[in-house]
Amino acid sequence: MEVWGGCALPDDVLYDLEADVWVRLEGSAATIGMTDVAQTRMGRLVQLSWKEPGKRVARGRPLSVLESAKWVGPMVSPLSGTIIANNRSVFEEDIAAANRDPYGTGWIYRIEVENRAEIDLLAVGATAVNHYRNIIDSENIRCYRCVD
Repeated sequence: MEVWGGCALPDDVLYDLEADVWVRLEGSAATIGMTDVAQTRMGRLVQLSWKEPGKRVARGRPLSVLESAKWVGPMVSPLSGTIIANNRSVFEEDIAAANRDPYGTGWIYRIEVENRAEIDLLAVGATAVNHYRNIIDSENIRCYRCVD
């Protein structure tokens, strides 16, 4: 895993660079969450809307609305498919789960991937790392984790 400006950039995930979300493939399912850079830009999460399992989502369309003290906006789906799980129970216990552990307990959705060709639109490896290094440097971002 690369760390740049304190921001974790795991190499075991794919990235939708435009949406600022990560994807971890597990067979035909994909776990999705916000990147470390995204959670830092947003600040401490205070509210999150949820779609329920069974709901179909399309690539590029909103999955949730995220709200922090300084930002409100959509979390966009990196892939088309059907939601098979959300992480609502973890966020009900700790709304800052994505701020504390964006690539682990802070995952947000799991979807059954409908169109595997969309996976090729996601970035991996050096392409993703270089993209985030440039953003971190140009915006002078220093990632942090929320603590109690």
